[in-house]
Amino acid sequence: MSLHAQPYVHHHLQQNMYQKGVKHLCDNGVTQVPNKYILPELERPQSLVVDGCIELPVIDFAQLQGAERPQVLKALSKACQEFGFFQLINHGINNETIGKMLDVSKRFFELPFEERQRYMSSNLYAPVRYGTSFNQNNDGVFCWRDFLKLSCHPMQDFSSLWPSSPLDLRDAVGEYSTKTRNLYESVMEGILESLGVANDDIANISEEGNQLMVINYYPACPQPQLTLGLPPHSDYGLLTLLLQDQIEGLQIQHNGKWATVKPIPNSFVVNIGDQFEIFSNGRYKSVVHRVAVNSMSSRLSVASLHSLNVSRNVRPSSKLIDELNPRCYRDTSFADFLNYLSSSDFKCKRFLESRKLHQITI
Repeated sequence: MSLHAQPYVHHHLQQNMYQKGVKHLCDNGVTQVPNKYILPELERPQSLVVDGCIELPVIDFAQLQGAERPQVLKALSKACQEFGFFQLINHGINNETIGKMLDVSKRFFELPFEERQRYMSSNLYAPVRYGTSFNQNNDGVFCWRDFLKLSCHPMQDFSSLWPSSPLDLRDAVGEYSTKTRNLYESVMEGILESLGVANDDIANISEEGNQLMVINYYPACPQPQLTLGLPPHSDYGLLTLLLQDQIEGLQIQHNGKWATVKPIPNSFVVNIGDQFEIFSNGRYKSVVHRVAVNSMSSRLSVASLHSLNVSRNVRPSSKLIDELNPRCYRDTSFADFLNYLSSSDFKCKRFLESRKLHQITI
């Protein structure tokens, strides 16, 4: 081998190592963050972080279903307008279902790399996909995260494709995804009612939508001040229901600063996605968030992402457009988003910005 070839081979081996994920790096004894994961100084997690935790609005799902619904709807509207996030408690999904989902997710990432590798794919459309970073095909700097993405609806089309190991994974994901989808439909009904749109929009926006389960694993990081688990971004879909373990990491952008969300045991963090911001004509905002990592322990979260079908357009509700509130966004499909993601470095709300109709005022 010529001397000139050695740097290329070394670089190629490094690339292969990164493509295998952060868990693989950690299992091989990494003691400092490789250059591939080190963010430019101004993008590192210490920039603009608020001391302490943010108190997100808390929505009691049981009260939303009862006599106190009118008051809860007001609180829901305020939360969606001012934060784009809220914590959902008393949601009716039992602790056993939640515990099984977290446990089986943890055990999946403890499998030997060769077992996890079977599900690796660079195809963003793959119904089952194990990968690393945010978009490992495009990311200039990698994120300190591995993930397993599972298409979940309609379940009969996908469950046989889910990993067969651990042995109880399919049962646990099946039960959890069914219950979170039912919960999503009830919460979405409340959000639409809080927005003041008639019931016929509920069927239009939720019917036959996608459900994607994203299990995120953030290993303990030797130098957490240099990297992030996920970069600043907004979720593209309609609504996300996030289940966290009790390790802090989720941070949202609020009033121009970063604030840490303190987990409430067995609750969901619910946030508005870009599709819903478009549907609400900007009334309810998708909010930029990111994930910090730590040196003491790994962290696990399970995001149930709900969106319209890939080919289905989302457009602002006609009930929210008038002379004083002109249309702000063009029709957009999930396919448009995936095409954008395939060809671009996806950060903050750049995709949503690209879909805005900039009003010219004279």
